[in-house]
Amino acid sequence: MRSQLPTILVLLIFISVTACDTEKDESYNINRFQTISLLGDSLSIPKLRSQQQGKLIRDLKEAQSTFEKEASEDNYVWLGRRWAYLGDYRKALSIYSAGIIKYPESYKLYRHRGHRHISLREFDLAIEDFERAYDLMPKDTIEIEPDGIPNKINQPLSNAQFNIMYHWALAYYLKGEFKEALPIYRTCLEYSVNNDLLIATSDWLYMTLRRLEREQEAFQVLEKITHGMEVIENDSYYKRLLMYKKEIPIDSLFNSQESDNQLSLVTQGYGVANWYLYQGDTIAALKLYQDILTSPSWSPFGYIAAESDLASLSE
Repeated sequence: MRSQLPTILVLLIFISVTACDTEKDESYNINRFQTISLLGDSLSIPKLRSQQQGKLIRDLKEAQSTFEKEASEDNYVWLGRRWAYLGDYRKALSIYSAGIIKYPESYKLYRHRGHRHISLREFDLAIEDFERAYDLMPKDTIEIEPDGIPNKINQPLSNAQFNIMYHWALAYYLKGEFKEALPIYRTCLEYSVNNDLLIATSDWLYMTLRRLEREQEAFQVLEKITHGMEVIENDSYYKRLLMYKKEIPIDSLFNSQESDNQLSLVTQGYGVANWYLYQGDTIAALKLYQDILTSPSWSPFGYIAAESDLASLSE
């Protein structure tokens, strides 16, 4: 059971720690260890480029200052997000947990805490949080969720309802519980209100159905994915889906328009590895899963999924 420390005590703990960490300098001098991978490896905060780290720390200081003026629900969310962008998911979790004590009906805080439980390979805790978020969230509306890192058109595309369903299903997928993930992904389609969200949900839904050996249903998912769709953020997922349809070659996947090339490679690598697995080429799939895990960035979903598959195939 999670700790139920009084709100004031929890606030004092993380406010004093964050003040200490951010006021020393911009080296982000903290305990970098975060968690243990599904394969038994230690995972620590990756080193960032100095320019990138400086920007993230400035954003964190601004969020901390805003929070100290008003400990609102949204300010808890943003303070936690700023720590998470720096790679400190443990600290983000402590902030979200303190916020939930103060705002126990906050589906937003449960949504974000669940996301970071996934990052830390705590899938059961993530599922618990997303179940609670789903119970609390308004289901007959779409609430646009602000971006912490703006996309190329500086326009948020996702919504709170989508993010709850998407990450909830993902937690089940990463556990290998595909039957449980399937109905949640189908519901997530109802909140996939633009091409980027449709593409992201369709990709994981397709993979879920293939793992369940429901190949015909998986092919039906691909029917809504066509050439020429306007895609802002999810170019990697889009190319994966076109590859599954055999409309583009495998080697074209690694020439993505996404700004984060490392993330693109992990994402595309996972899609290609799965494709090999569907064709019965387990050796090629295993090799690509292992290649993905050479990336220093261990929080992308493709990385966690490759880790999960390797752990499962090694049993």
